[in-house]
Amino acid sequence: MTIGIVSDTHGYIDDRLLDFFNNVDEIWHAGDIGNIEVIKKLESIKPTKVVYGNIDDSSIRNQFPLNQIFNIDNCKILMTHIAGSFGKYNTRINALHQTQKDIKILVCGHSHILKVQYDEKYNWLYINPGAYGKHGFHKFRTAIKLQIENSIPKNIEVLELKR
Repeated sequence: MTIGIVSDTHGYIDDRLLDFFNNVDEIWHAGDIGNIEVIKKLESIKPTKVVYGNIDDSSIRNQFPLNQIFNIDNCKILMTHIAGSFGKYNTRINALHQTQKDIKILVCGHSHILKVQYDEKYNWLYINPGAYGKHGFHKFRTAIKLQIENSIPKNIEVLELKR
């Protein structure tokens, strides 16, 4: 299964992102959506899993959860917007880890910093796709595409565009 991952769109989406996600099976948006039109555009091309972020208003928070925990090809994923920094997770993520020890991928946003790194202490792959929107301190708009096969993430691709 091929997955497109994006975060921190802050109400902005364009054809380059939609083209990048054209051949995926599913899209995951890790919060700070900005407006519902972003999700409608993503859903128009592929099924989309979504969590809300700290900038999202009540209309978005009423439609989407704070966390999503789900399985893809026997690989358990936790997606949330604010998880803390790599290896120094917030109390909510630490509590979830205590009850969901079989999580293999943590997907988050918020930092606007693209990072994919394996965390040996938690035994999961940490994925933050950076930020795709035009608001924030980031110099590049980024998104990720990867495959999950036999519960193993592989073939990670990055879309990187100047702001």
